[in-house]
Amino acid sequence: MALVTRRDQDGLAIISLNRPDTLNALSPNMFVELRQHVDNIAADTDNIGCVILRGEGRSFSAGNDLKAIQAGERAPSAHFQAETLDAIEQLPQPVIAAVQGHCYTGSLELAISCDLMIAGDSAKFADTHGKWGMSPTWGMSQRLPRRIGLLAAKEMMFSGRVIGGEEAANLGLANRCVPDDELLDAAIEMAQSFLANSWFTLRTDKMLVNGGLQHTLADGLAFERENSPGAGPDMAERLAGFSKK
Repeated sequence: MALVTRRDQDGLAIISLNRPDTLNALSPNMFVELRQHVDNIAADTDNIGCVILRGEGRSFSAGNDLKAIQAGERAPSAHFQAETLDAIEQLPQPVIAAVQGHCYTGSLELAISCDLMIAGDSAKFADTHGKWGMSPTWGMSQRLPRRIGLLAAKEMMFSGRVIGGEEAANLGLANRCVPDDELLDAAIEMAQSFLANSWFTLRTDKMLVNGGLQHTLADGLAFERENSPGAGPDMAERLAGFSKK
């Protein structure tokens, strides 16, 4: 059985963590499969314009699979999992996380490597590194403050407390919270609203926003001017279509 599945529809790739019997615990072998899908999508910008990352069953993911590691599973390299999250963040296409149920620690790090997030009303988010005397290496200390702000991120990390979907939306961790039975439809609806626009612009926007975050405001403005590729290949067609309306 595939640990990670992919389904494509009309320019949208839906990647699903597929270990519902373990609450989609993130084993090294699961990361190997996830990375293959991510690398394939990165190279397929002609056919894939947006991505949804979700989990089968009642949880997005309960977090890192310590039992698999104890049983001897090993990733291909020391920082393979962290580098896979980097690869998701660096995908040319926008990535939406659809999160229900557990989203703890490693799986929270996975979710915030995505550009956007929709939370189900059952979603439960927490950073439990402190509970186990562990420290983050997959990006929590860098991505969480950038997502929700320094004070809220430190409070989440220091306390380890669980926050629900509504609070996640209020904090800016998620874009919105919806009933669980509407979660996938809401993520697809968001993706379709992106796909109706120029895929060239989607990729450009993501590149410029993410690249600019590595700079001060002044340097970021210069980065935009120096790196914006200008008009897309579909601009003339889109303008012509607009003039006919």
